[in-house]
Amino acid sequence: MKTEKKWYAIYTKPRWEKKVDATLLKKSINSWCPLQKVERQWSDRKKIIEEPLFKSYVFVCIDEEERLKVLMTDGVLNFVHYLGKPAVIKNEEIETIKQYLSEEDAKVEIISSEGFKEHTKVKVKHGVFMDNDGIVLRGGKKKVYVQLLTLGQVMVVEFPAEYLSLIK
Repeated sequence: MKTEKKWYAIYTKPRWEKKVDATLLKKSINSWCPLQKVERQWSDRKKIIEEPLFKSYVFVCIDEEERLKVLMTDGVLNFVHYLGKPAVIKNEEIETIKQYLSEEDAKVEIISSEGFKEHTKVKVKHGVFMDNDGIVLRGGKKKVYVQLLTLGQVMVVEFPAEYLSLIK
């Protein structure tokens, strides 16, 4: 009897995200390492590279029987835990990230949520994050910080402030 497959986040060794993702896929495990295109400057040229969106994180959609197979993969350190259990990531959160990354000129910056204090609850009125509630943790004229609670991360998404409305 197969159990239901759920999304989990796993910790990887630093800079092993792509290798772990490729190895898991070879093992027939549904794995996803979100990548974004970033321009890097070398002394002699500029180059567009794909780098992991979440440093030291890879997502896997697995059932209970596949957990050990994931943990025994070279480069995998552990599952991300929440309240003593591996944290389950909602399908909607995975789909929102995938949808946003598929947009042209999508730009996301990830910052640890430690040290930030909660401020104002907002609802996004436009774009792929439309109808999502979030907490503005810090912001300027263009950047709004939206917290993904299951990851303990803050997603920095650039869009105009008029795309937001206050939740009362």
